[in-house]
Amino acid sequence: MQLTANWSYPTAIRFGAGRIAEIGDACKAAGISKPLLVTDRGLAQLDITRNTFDLLRSAGLDPVLFSDVDPNPNEINLSEGLRLYRDGNHDGVVAFGGGSGLDLGKMLAFMARQTRPVWDFEDVGDWWTRADPDGIDPIIAVPTTAGTGSEVGRASVITNSQTREKKIIFHPKVLPSIVICDPELTISMPASITAGTGMDAFAHCLEAYCAPHYHPMSQGIALEGMRLVKDNLLTAYQKGSDLQARAHMMAAAAMGATAFQKGLGAIHALSHPIGAVHGTHHGTTNAVLMQAVLRFNKMAVENSLSRAADYLGISGGFDGFVDHVGAMCKALSIPGNLTELGVRDADIGRIVHDALRDPSAGGNPVEMTEENTRALLESCL
Repeated sequence: MQLTANWSYPTAIRFGAGRIAEIGDACKAAGISKPLLVTDRGLAQLDITRNTFDLLRSAGLDPVLFSDVDPNPNEINLSEGLRLYRDGNHDGVVAFGGGSGLDLGKMLAFMARQTRPVWDFEDVGDWWTRADPDGIDPIIAVPTTAGTGSEVGRASVITNSQTREKKIIFHPKVLPSIVICDPELTISMPASITAGTGMDAFAHCLEAYCAPHYHPMSQGIALEGMRLVKDNLLTAYQKGSDLQARAHMMAAAAMGATAFQKGLGAIHALSHPIGAVHGTHHGTTNAVLMQAVLRFNKMAVENSLSRAADYLGISGGFDGFVDHVGAMCKALSIPGNLTELGVRDADIGRIVHDALRDPSAGGNPVEMTEENTRALLESCL
């Protein structure tokens, strides 16, 4: 099978090895002539970023690089990027990298000509309608990891550096106009990042599959996304140059972010405040929490996950599924609990409080309360 395709769901996706060569054409198709290439500090030093910058310039465009992006991007990064964007009269963003570069790049284009602070557009009720849609510039997204799926998402996660809270900022026009998914860009990912981002993709698919809301399209996408991760993540982790495994993982990441239109749950509701307070890697945190959350939700998801286990070729029904997740985490050298991950003095009350306020909590199949969420978190330490 040739792993090359053009997709238009949920947006236009140019998928396949070597397709980063089309970045100049993608910008022109989106009406961008002076792109701001947004990535993180580490990626800014790598050949894949320099080569992308050169491709933009050779296409007759006038790119500028912005890389002052923290692993958990915040409003400080956003303010600095907006100053550069507006002073340079840029007309669009190429968001390049993992979740941090993609999320901040999307927010720079979203906030390009807004007059309200970014927190006014948090994913609460209809707050997104406060934004001026004509003040949102076009976005081209180029993922270099296979996890967050932010390249096909209508939101970004931005950390409030003052309150140490992760906020989800949503608007339909935050969805990038064109996505380039080139698995060759993921080959240089370190094994630990391959593991963490891959488990992030699995968490997105798993929580979307288990969410109680009605969205059959997302349900099917989530199930097949889990299969792609199950069949390919370990190969990508152990043999980083395996382009087929990398391609399947890149597809699974986009599928997870498409599927979670159906909802997320307790994994993300807890992971967001843990990451905001303790600076842990998001996908790895999701993986550490996963088995405990599955057991927490057992009464509500046992039957549906037993069916999923059959499809995935996992024996033992629900318990077999949970055991398989544990075995997968062990094979990927995921820490066994939050303490091993580096969470000390967890401030349980603060994390429980923030988890219950997180939009993801509403998609958990078992209602999260202060009492049961505290017990869940304590079981992970």
